Order: sequence, then C-alpha cells, then structure tokens
Amino acid sequence: MQVFGTTKAGKTAHAITLHAGDLSVTLLTYGARVQDVRLAGVDHALTTGSDDLADYEGAMLYHGAIVGPIANRIGTARVRLDGMMYELERNEDGARHLHSGSEGTHAQVWDVVEVTDSTATLALDMPDGMAGLPGKRRVMAQFVLTAPATLTLTITADSDTTTVMNFANHSYWNLDGSATWHGHRMKIAADHYLPIDAATCPTGDVEDVTGTGMDFREGPVIGAQTPALDHNFCLSDTITPPRDVLWLTGQTGTRMVMATNMPGLQVFDGRPAYDALAIEAQHWPDAPNNAHFPQIKIAAGETYEQVTSWRFAPGGG
Repeated sequence: MQVFGTTKAGKTAHAITLHAGDLSVTLLTYGARVQDVRLAGVDHALTTGSDDLADYEGAMLYHGAIVGPIANRIGTARVRLDGMMYELERNEDGARHLHSGSEGTHAQVWDVVEVTDSTATLALDMPDGMAGLPGKRRVMAQFVLTAPATLTLTITADSDTTTVMNFANHSYWNLDGSATWHGHRMKIAADHYLPIDAATCPTGDVEDVTGTGMDFREGPVIGAQTPALDHNFCLSDTITPPRDVLWLTGQTGTRMVMATNMPGLQVFDGRPAYDALAIEAQHWPDAPNNAHFPQIKIAAGETYEQVTSWRFAPGGG
C-alpha cells in the first residue's frame, strides 16, 4: 500500500495492488475504486484509469468507483420512505439526482480494514443524513483475486434505521487498449430493458429487446448506435445467486465475463469519446419512483449484499 495523493479536502488516498495468477489489480481508497487491471499476456490496461487523483475529482469522477448509496438516477431527486420525503441533491442539470451527489461513496476516502497479496477489504461509515438519506450506515467492500484471472467484489452494508441502498461498481472497460471500444462483441443475458426519456431516466416501461437496438443476446459486434446506449438491462426481477450475465470480447480476442447477483445491468457507451464502456451491476434505476421495479428499501438490521465478479482471458486462451 502506498500514498496515491491528497484530496481537495486534505485527505490522503492510498493505492493497493493485488496479485493472483495472471491478474493484477490496483485499487484506490478514494471511492473504493478499481484504478488498473492488468492481465498476463496483454500489454495494456483493460480498464480506464488515471495516475492523478485530481482527475478523479474532476472529469473521471465515477471511473472505477463504487457509487452509492443510490447508484444511477432518481428522476424527481426525492425519495419517500415510511411516510417521510427525503430531498436529494439535484446534481444533474439542477433537476435529477445522479450517483448520490457530492456526498456519494465515490467521493469518500474509505478506511482500509485488511490487505493481503490477493485481497483487500475497505469500509466506509456514513452518518445519518449523509447523501440526503436516513440511517447510520456502514459499507464494506471486499476485493478478492483468484487464479487464473478473476476479480470478485462483494459489497455489504447495513443501517440502524430503514433506508435505501443500490450500490454499483462504475468501471469502464476497453479490452483492446485502443482509442475506442468499437469492434468489441458484447453479449447480455437480458430479454428486457428499460427505455429512457430525454433526461436519461427510465420511463417506467419494461420493454422486450426483440427488434430493438438493445438486443445483445447473440453477442453482436458493437459500435455507436441510435438510440445512444445508457440503459438498464433487466436480468431478473429479484436478487439471485450470482450467474454469468455479460460477455465482452475485444478485437484482439481478450475476453471478460461478468457475473452478478443483481437484477440489473447498466451499460453506458462513454459518448462522445466512446473510449470505454461503463458496465454497472445494480438494482434497476429510479426504483423508488417505479413501484413495479425491484425495490431498494433496506430495513434496520437487514444486510445489503452485492456480489459481482469479472473473469478475464487473453486472446487465443
């Protein structure tokens, strides 16, 4: 573990590098983020990151970070919970709440609980009212590398009072290390997706992917498309045991298989640069405003748990 930099608020962030088999992953305590992923036999990083902490407080605000306690958007920027209305920060166009605003987990320096050669556990205590939500909350993120090349992230959290939770890792992926991800193949195990409005919020509809630009069930070669890609894919209507949900293959043949227990998967095409794809396991976005979506309410004493893994293999492997 080594010092990575100092935040604008004067807090020290550290970098932690883990190794197992053919995989090496560097984490930052700022945002509990995945900064770098390296695979033996591949001469470039598989995820986009920076060596400058200032970038993560600026244009790369969410890159690799754990975002929460509510990932994605809340269209009304308010949540009703047990008869109380909680007003949230309107940090997107002055109207919507995105990734829990300026007090979200992406913008915090997490505590280091334990580190070994292949594992790291980070923790964050969120006092009542932080990010606009009730509950004294403790969030834990455990990163585990296993040979030959798997990274598993387990996020657990609890609260002393009823609250809402929907965390997501917000890593961006380009398996070719190229200027854009164009030419990758992407397969998603989803028969339905959530259409969005002009503000990128779910309309409330749940649509069949058949005959739309959102049908990735056969693993097509992908490129920039209309409509632009920033959608939740509906994997299930509840939390399940972890299962493979996304397969990404670069033109070089380098491959990533993503598994999760979450019911949703957000994919953002990274426009206008299209340099990397953001792929986020999560609950369906804006759930508090859509009663027919899987809900994100967590009762006092209940444990939130998200398990997501990424398996990598080089071209020709």
